[in-house]
Amino acid sequence: MRKAFSLIELMIVIVILGLLAAMVMPSLTGKGEEAKRNLACVQMQSLYNGAIDMFKLDNGMYPTTEEGLEALASNPDEEKYPNYSKSAYLKDGEIPKDAWGSKYIYINDDGKIELLSLGADRAEGGKDEAADIKLSECKK
Repeated sequence: MRKAFSLIELMIVIVILGLLAAMVMPSLTGKGEEAKRNLACVQMQSLYNGAIDMFKLDNGMYPTTEEGLEALASNPDEEKYPNYSKSAYLKDGEIPKDAWGSKYIYINDDGKIELLSLGADRAEGGKDEAADIKLSECKK
């Protein structure tokens, strides 16, 4: 009675596993970056629909570009924002970072709000996986 695999049987199993890996790996490649881009969109939408909107509801206006997202963590001007929430607008006063560990860029263009992540390359511009991610371009 035989108790072990022959070399041929082992080689066949290794070849089959290699073929399976060759078929699966291309579909998994790039999914990590796509997931990070989707996460950045979700975070920006959450930030906009949560803290930024609450700031506007309490104060009648959005923070200026100069005040940025830091205005959600602490009151930048007590005279300008007398109705500012006592607990601020961000949990623990932490400004969220994108999936690559960079700060989001906040732009207030006369009440039209844009949030921006610089993406994987952490530099303005870029193409494909390194392209900037804008809130206005995220699927709603």
